[in-house]
Amino acid sequence: MANMAMTKVPMPTQDGNVRRNNFDEVALGYTKEMAMEEAQRCLHCPTKPCISGCPVAVNIPDFIEEVKNGEFEKAYQIIRQTSSLPAVCGRVCPQETQCESKCVRGVKGEAVAIGRLERFVADWHREHVKDEAVKPASNGHKVAVVGAGPAGLTCAGDLAKLGYQVSVFEALHVAGGVLMYGIPEFRLPKAIVQNEIDGLKQMGVDIETNMVIGRSESVDDLFEAGYESVFIGSGAGLPNFMNMSGENLKGVYSANEFLTRCNLMKAYKEGVDTPIQHPKRAVIVGGGNVAMDAARCAKRLGVEEVTIVYRRSMEELPARKEEVEHAQEEGITFRLLTNPVRVLGDENGWVKGMECVSMELGEPDESGRRRPVEIKDSNFVLDVDCMIMAIGTSPNPLIRSTTEGLETNRKGCLIADDNGATTREGVFAGGDAVTGAATVILAMGAGKTAAKAMDAYIQNKK
Repeated sequence: MANMAMTKVPMPTQDGNVRRNNFDEVALGYTKEMAMEEAQRCLHCPTKPCISGCPVAVNIPDFIEEVKNGEFEKAYQIIRQTSSLPAVCGRVCPQETQCESKCVRGVKGEAVAIGRLERFVADWHREHVKDEAVKPASNGHKVAVVGAGPAGLTCAGDLAKLGYQVSVFEALHVAGGVLMYGIPEFRLPKAIVQNEIDGLKQMGVDIETNMVIGRSESVDDLFEAGYESVFIGSGAGLPNFMNMSGENLKGVYSANEFLTRCNLMKAYKEGVDTPIQHPKRAVIVGGGNVAMDAARCAKRLGVEEVTIVYRRSMEELPARKEEVEHAQEEGITFRLLTNPVRVLGDENGWVKGMECVSMELGEPDESGRRRPVEIKDSNFVLDVDCMIMAIGTSPNPLIRSTTEGLETNRKGCLIADDNGATTREGVFAGGDAVTGAATVILAMGAGKTAAKAMDAYIQNKK
């Protein structure tokens, strides 16, 4: 019998006053009983509208049906048919704007907790099933993947399943991309990411780190080495700034640098050599998930006052609702309808304040959100000693500047068609390198699409 409760089974979490002092995972996950109870809320609609909201087309109703029946491994295998990173997606995907937004149960109440159930299934498999992935039989072809982030790992996994010899080239010293350097441990434990990567390696995927394509080797070099097609999933790791006075002062970080020091270089651990500032009052400029991550990391590093400055109101805040609520519970202050115009420094070149102006909302802009308009003569100064800029990122120009025939748009993103094919024959691309900074699951969807197109390209060349 269906569970007709109007709300989701609550997710257990660490208490806000406790978790803001540690980097342990905030959400604790469903128990078996909780998962089965939530699964009973699914109506198993004949039209399966939730699948249309998933960029990798997971068969959501079928996996939830197996959870309801207590067949957790069967549920996992259904997810794995289309998703290479279920434990990751269950934690960081914005399900509320994707699969769950299509859920019929969401019309008069809360949607089924699809993400929480996916996380439960993936965690159950990791804890109970120790079988190694099977390496498929070789089809005699080899391909290269540039970037070991969500797009690259998904593309590599799908091609490996088809029998390709896949080599992944990653610029950093570990694979995972933004999953490792960008998303904090308390949202996505790195052991979980590594477990997913290890599964790809068991399938025969070769991952070479410290390989900066465009510097160590070029895309042309990869073709000369015998790779028949190349996928570029190098992400968007170039931070954006506002080009205002004082941004070169000491104590000004990009969110990328700050989060990389925390997450990848473990600056939060005792005895680690990674240098990072421990300010008293930090301000984070921006309102997306990256801004929430930076603010919550700063609080855990012991910063006394952490403030998020955003030029629109709470209704326009682009971060996930859950992340905003978690930040508020942890003591993060929100200064909304506020925009910085200048960073102030002391005699030693360190940040000592940030001059801001108050904003009001005008008519909607091209994004559909109301445009922020500066209020004349509303300038004021926030007393801070650290500023973290989290206003977006762009693709690094290295690959496009060293690869002839690879065209980009005015924002520096690679131009690719709906199948991921770029303007250079045999080169495909997807994820943030094409779209600019977006979500993990959209990057995975692009990697999956490109893998299918690369297979068709190679097979048609025979």
